[in-house]
Amino acid sequence: MEAAKASKPDVSAVYAVDLSQRPVSQGDAAREKAALLQLARRMHEAPGEMLRRFVELAMELTGGISAGISLLEETEPPPVFRWHHLKGILSPFNGATTPRDFSPCGITLDRSAPTLTIHPERVYDWIPPGLFLPEVLLVPLYIGRTEPLGTLWIVADRIEHFHCGHAATMQELAGFIGIALKMVRSEEELQQALEQQELLTREMGHRLKNLFTILDSMVRISARSTDNKDDLVALLSGRLHALAAAHSLVKPSFSDVQGAASSLAELLSIVLEPHEQPAISGKRRLSLTGPTVLCGEQSVNGLALVFHELATNAAKYGSLCGDLGTVDVVWQIDGDDLGITWREDGGAQATSSSPASKGFGSTLVEATVIRQFGGTLSYDWRSTGLSVHIVIPLCRLAQ
Repeated sequence: MEAAKASKPDVSAVYAVDLSQRPVSQGDAAREKAALLQLARRMHEAPGEMLRRFVELAMELTGGISAGISLLEETEPPPVFRWHHLKGILSPFNGATTPRDFSPCGITLDRSAPTLTIHPERVYDWIPPGLFLPEVLLVPLYIGRTEPLGTLWIVADRIEHFHCGHAATMQELAGFIGIALKMVRSEEELQQALEQQELLTREMGHRLKNLFTILDSMVRISARSTDNKDDLVALLSGRLHALAAAHSLVKPSFSDVQGAASSLAELLSIVLEPHEQPAISGKRRLSLTGPTVLCGEQSVNGLALVFHELATNAAKYGSLCGDLGTVDVVWQIDGDDLGITWREDGGAQATSSSPASKGFGSTLVEATVIRQFGGTLSYDWRSTGLSVHIVIPLCRLAQ
């Protein structure tokens, strides 16, 4: 469907008919009740098929020659309606879009009431040539009572086909659909919350296990690099405070994140500080190199989780578990993406082959980079140490 032209014709003539003035034929209450029961069963057995069956029932109960549902899409301006579950003569146009602000569907939502149009193809230039639409009855659809979903519409093959009885029946079915869809959405949201809670429980258990491993390593390394208990207490206390600061950045994914860092360099410094101690050569073991990249509050949590996990693995198995290992983190901007390389060298257990199985931590890192940030992740198991390359769209870091 093409967008409406800048100069819009007067469309009032197609809405001039008042449905209440048309005589109502005797309704079939049993048939309407059966239609409601069918929708109720479909909601329970196959909620994904509910809207399709709704369209079929609309045609059966009103005697229309075509019907469909136009769902409102407002994700990108300008908003449009997209046609779904089309039946009858308009079925070839399934998936087509029509303007929100220049269409019978838009007027129906604005009125929040059933609307009848006469020959809309005469005034709406986005309707394909050759279509003959004597009458179209439209009914607004809402999720619950207030959230606009779109419209149900039914086409008749002659003028004076529809009456207010048709509109009342369709409105009753539409109200049921709205309640049913809200119930389905609530069930989906509850299921997502339960899955998220389960993931959080596993994540916190994994994090606690890693924490004790890091603490043990800190005590042993600090003891080797100090000569008396006072120096040991001072050094260990500082590292514990740094570790607490790093952990404070990694919060549950569904909580409000109040990031302590506003740039990537600052975030990495906080997360990696607990693992910093002079190497045998006297040089720093961790280096950070890259331009200034600002991070939004949402992205701070995900980035902290990723690099906290990489640092933890390096302290347990990689370059940071010995005295000679180092980690270089280098990032650069490439067009609309940010590329980050985590490179370990001098690991005590460096290997040139990837692990036989993937642990929960690695799965968590992969899920965060790919799902949360829409990025990519690759591993290079070099003989001198692990190298990880991450690419993240800059637009996702700003969130």
